[in-house]
Amino acid sequence: MGSKFWPRSGSPGILHHFTETLVAFEFTTGTRRQPHSILFLGGLGDGLATTSYVADVVAGLQSTEWSLFSPTLTSSYQSWGFGHLDRDTDEIAQCIRHIQEYKKAKYGTAGKVVLFGHSTGSQCVLHYLSRPNPHTTTPPFDRGLEHAKRPAIDGGIMQAPVSDREAIKWVMESGFLGRTPSELRETYDKLVAMAREAVAKDHSTDSMLPVSLTCQFGYPRNTPVSCRRFLSLVSPDSPQAPSEDDLFSSDIGDEQLAKTFGMVSQRGLLRYKLMVLMSGKDQAVPDWVNKEELLARWRRATDHDGAHGIWDERSGLIPNASHALSNDDQAEPRRFLVRKVLAYLADIGTRE
Repeated sequence: MGSKFWPRSGSPGILHHFTETLVAFEFTTGTRRQPHSILFLGGLGDGLATTSYVADVVAGLQSTEWSLFSPTLTSSYQSWGFGHLDRDTDEIAQCIRHIQEYKKAKYGTAGKVVLFGHSTGSQCVLHYLSRPNPHTTTPPFDRGLEHAKRPAIDGGIMQAPVSDREAIKWVMESGFLGRTPSELRETYDKLVAMAREAVAKDHSTDSMLPVSLTCQFGYPRNTPVSCRRFLSLVSPDSPQAPSEDDLFSSDIGDEQLAKTFGMVSQRGLLRYKLMVLMSGKDQAVPDWVNKEELLARWRRATDHDGAHGIWDERSGLIPNASHALSNDDQAEPRRFLVRKVLAYLADIGTRE
């Protein structure tokens, strides 16, 4: 994260412990009353306020009644390779409860709460809103997991929802880091075979794949990736049987979309609407993906072909935006994003 995006003097705020070991930083303006809250969720490898455009959103919120919280989760930073969405959203639920209790004690009201996800944070938003509440899985590799009842939220924003599976496929078709497509395909097949064998052999633990192999696809050399998470991200049985993490691939059928986007209204955890903003020039989205068509399919699944009006009309592409809007030429896309977010929040703030 470059200093060009953040004040050199630092950012004022409050560090909250929402569990004994997990924290969330609340950016505050110091004097303004801010009873409403945004919980911002970054992507793979992100941690406390590491998504650069958060600074732009925080600046835009200064004249509003909203403050932004950036949490750390068990899967933050280099720990995403052993994470999973059930644990993420359970911890998000704990953080939301803390925020609501804190705001109620401070302002006499818990205020409105919006989940705002970037990249894999978008997977967390959709998982939070679409899965059974509480979660029903009992993963043997995560025996200490105690599913939390997830509070309803007032809004959900997803920015740069991308398919990890299609990104890997694109890398394999194009070549990467001096390796040819055939070499990458060989490595991919080896990793899938190793991961399948390890998971089938022992369901109670989650073993690590060789970093020397996973780094060939762009995964960081300092980040261990487990067999189970790798299979979830690359989802080798898709599109017929998508894994937990395969939510946004363009080839997923309408029947499967009905089980994810289509469940948002049924779960009843979203009080207002879902706003989805794809980056117009997202480096992680293959050039064969028609973004407008994909958004239209997600909208139809979410709204059940018009029966429910929970897809926000402001959803769409952010023109010329890179994946995280972090390049030197991204000032206008960041302004565009902030305008969309502020308009969305203004509507929520006026609702009873």
